[in-house]
Amino acid sequence: MCKKLLQCAALLSGAALLMACSPKSVSYSKDVQPILSKNCSECHAPGKPGFDASGLDTTSYGSLMKGGKFGALVKPGDAFTSALNMLVEGRAHPSIRMPHGKEKLAAADTETLKNWVNQGAKND
Repeated sequence: MCKKLLQCAALLSGAALLMACSPKSVSYSKDVQPILSKNCSECHAPGKPGFDASGLDTTSYGSLMKGGKFGALVKPGDAFTSALNMLVEGRAHPSIRMPHGKEKLAAADTETLKNWVNQGAKND
């Protein structure tokens, strides 16, 4: 009986540890859109230079998910190969790092975008 209690306690503490390590659920409207509005939409909106060059509009979920002239920007569930993440994390060519000509995004913002994409890039 005591051995089973210890096993149960070990399983529960392991599950609690995993839950504590997993990223919080990321909301597009509460977490992602403010990052895009602050850092991307100044250039990537209709009539702006980034939109003219790339065809990418970051002002709404639908337009973001549509992508631009070079295809989809977000691959739901896969931040490693999503162009959005590659561009803001600096994993693409330096000449196209985003935001272009400005400071890199804060680490917390790149992590939020990564977690959102990995969680399925939902519109919630």
